[in-house]
Amino acid sequence: MPKIISTVNVNGVRAAAGKGLLAWLADTEADIVSLQETRATDEQTRAVLAPALDAGWFLSHAEPGVKGRAGVAILSRHEPDAVRIGVGVDNAGTWSPVAEFAELGRYIEADFGELTVASVYVHTGEADTPLQDEKYRFLDAIGARMTAVTRDFVIMGDWNIGHTELDIKNWKGNVKNAGFLPQERAWVSSMLAAGYRDVVRDLNPGVPGPYSWHSYRGRAYDNDAGWRIDYQLARGEIATRAKQAVVERAATYAERWSDHAPVTVQYR
Repeated sequence: MPKIISTVNVNGVRAAAGKGLLAWLADTEADIVSLQETRATDEQTRAVLAPALDAGWFLSHAEPGVKGRAGVAILSRHEPDAVRIGVGVDNAGTWSPVAEFAELGRYIEADFGELTVASVYVHTGEADTPLQDEKYRFLDAIGARMTAVTRDFVIMGDWNIGHTELDIKNWKGNVKNAGFLPQERAWVSSMLAAGYRDVVRDLNPGVPGPYSWHSYRGRAYDNDAGWRIDYQLARGEIATRAKQAVVERAATYAERWSDHAPVTVQYR
């Protein structure tokens, strides 16, 4: 079973590769890395990640349904036993993704022995608009999948939801904005009530952050005015094995290769 699992929104895999993603992949001890917002076709993604793939990484990728948006992937040290694209359910042994989200490149999952991992990108949304309604439908589909899984499961990625006041530096200024709306926060709570563990929060109880996303604007990074929106939610035996979590924040603004930092969890 993998011991170290990481997740990061790369904010464009081609841009990130040129800024430091490839160097990070060469150095990381992670066994599995989930990526969000590749914003590239499968061919483009494989081409830009060629040095990592030549070094032994296996790539499972769900292409964006709209050019330049979304795209999720799973990089692994070992080839997965099975890969499923599009959030859905097993139907008599057949994977049946929800039609609305089947080809948007927002969800991929893979089996590794007794463990299933998923990379998910939940779009930002916009309060009181059809885009927000779509976000809620996507969360409903993800929730149905999460409650249906009976094996060890780690679902991770960019959720674009700050669950509690500890997860956003300026929470007071965002109470009516997408990402911190009551219905979004209640959805996260419902998944925790269903048996999932927010393993990074479990290992960092009662403290602000650690924030995984900082705007490129102003001095948000220097002032650590961020959001914790990149989660690893785990259920099953693996959820009890999380022993260390770190947000791999770059030492300086100039050394960032994405506006998100890798969130890495070590499991016993």
